[in-house]
Amino acid sequence: MKKYLDKCPVCDGKLITTSYSCQDCGSQINGYFEGNKFLKLSEEDLEFIEIFVMNRGSIKEIEKVLGVSYPTVRNKLDQVIKALGHKVSPDKSRMEILEMLDQGLITADQATEMMKNLN
Repeated sequence: MKKYLDKCPVCDGKLITTSYSCQDCGSQINGYFEGNKFLKLSEEDLEFIEIFVMNRGSIKEIEKVLGVSYPTVRNKLDQVIKALGHKVSPDKSRMEILEMLDQGLITADQATEMMKNLN
């Protein structure tokens, strides 16, 4: 079940929040309210962010928790960054991939796959 609607189910247009209601007292507030960009993330992205925070950003620990490879964690992190509306610099990412390869954190095949996924 999606917790946040950002597109109209009828015409696919952008929805805006115009009303809030208090569950305790029933008060209602009407107006135009900007949504939190984290509300637009998929459940999978939100779960990843929670795991990321709980492991203090340690990619090695996230690998263990999720049972995935280092490149997979990095790709997922880049995906979340993009979903939040930010750009992932391909040049920076290329250098990071080469550094990981140099440090033996990833294999040549993993580096190649990561380079392919930079777009």
